[in-house]
Amino acid sequence: MQVTETLNDGLKRGYEITVTAAELDAKVDEKLAEAQPEIEMKGFRKGKVPMALLKKQFGQRLLGEAMQEAVDEAMSEHFEKTGDRPALQPAVEMVDGENWKEGDDVKVNMTYEALPEIEEPDLSTIKLERMVVKPDEAAVTEALESLAENAQDFENRDEGAKAEDGDQVVVDFVGKVDGEPFEGGAAEDYPLVLGSGSFIPGFEEQLVGVKAGDELAVEVTFPEDYGAENLKGKPAVFDCTVKEVKAPKAAEIDDELAKKYGAEDLDALKAQISERLEAEYAGAARAVLKRGLLDKLDEVVKFDLPPSLVEAEAKQIAHQLWHEENPEVQDHNHGEVEPTDEHNRLAERRVRLGLLLAEIGRKAEVEVTDAEMTQAIMNQARQYPGQERQFFEFIQQNQEMQQQLRAPIFEDKVVDHVLEQADVAEKEVSKDDLQKAIEAMDEE
Repeated sequence: MQVTETLNDGLKRGYEITVTAAELDAKVDEKLAEAQPEIEMKGFRKGKVPMALLKKQFGQRLLGEAMQEAVDEAMSEHFEKTGDRPALQPAVEMVDGENWKEGDDVKVNMTYEALPEIEEPDLSTIKLERMVVKPDEAAVTEALESLAENAQDFENRDEGAKAEDGDQVVVDFVGKVDGEPFEGGAAEDYPLVLGSGSFIPGFEEQLVGVKAGDELAVEVTFPEDYGAENLKGKPAVFDCTVKEVKAPKAAEIDDELAKKYGAEDLDALKAQISERLEAEYAGAARAVLKRGLLDKLDEVVKFDLPPSLVEAEAKQIAHQLWHEENPEVQDHNHGEVEPTDEHNRLAERRVRLGLLLAEIGRKAEVEVTDAEMTQAIMNQARQYPGQERQFFEFIQQNQEMQQQLRAPIFEDKVVDHVLEQADVAEKEVSKDDLQKAIEAMDEE
């Protein structure tokens, strides 16, 4: 077996691999010898069929398999010897394959882009600030008021008062299509919050301004995509009687409110809110810290990038941003989106940082555990209630999906490893300062 270099330009590599006819023949003989003990043939006992007869019978069939194995072995030996790690799966093409015949040597061209040599920076020289926000009384009170609003009740308005948007009206109604009542179109003492969007478009708006005791006919048209086939696009009239008009009233911030949210008393609820806010602030602060770290690494680390990785990343970025700008297009049946210079710059940053973090993680032996993967799958499965089992099975059979789940976990663990080596100082800031930092990060 012979390997000859044909290309060495930057990270691009090319080699011609030659497998001689004798080597192929020996590989076929080896495979036949492995199978011989289990082969039965008429006129011969099991395992006693002569090799010459086996070769005549099965040699042609095994030739392709032997050829593939020989080339694979040559590639593995090459990468082990050179230390090269291909950025993507190498391209392998048989030389003059159309004219090849049994008894000829096999020649293939292998081309690939090698991953660059990456010199890890001195992480201890990287200086960063971790923003720390302590939940204050005002933030806790704001959260309590929000909980009280969500737990709102309704109380009767003064007699003769008109219903406003956000009010609750208690109504009896009977819906009719073509003058005839339809199934599911009637109710008594129905509590409807105006502006909630829970009824057909146009229904709630016509109840704004009604008073208790009013009777009115609400005219609407069922949407074309309505669930009931017999009602799609049909005009309807609902005869309504307004029985009560109620204004929203926020719940009192007291022990009873706390119990509604599963806390023992108001103090316990405040403690829970404070813990939740602290966790939210810490998560936001980590995102800012991570961005700062990546910016620093991008500044101090430079190396050649595999063009194919940058090109693929730029195309993916351009495609994703195009869909964000054209949300009405749900499929991918559109023309090719050409990456801009900005897309290419962003792709170079992502590829550079991705390769750097991967190298740091490899050297530090960072691994994603089975437990971490299981937790990630469970988090994703919650998005498909009732189909969790099918989702688990789908992930188990899909290597690409597994990699998509594993990649962010690996990256975060490597980031944590780097932060442990870096010089990180804590700085207490206000909630507003943290919010500005997040907004500034989103604008970049």
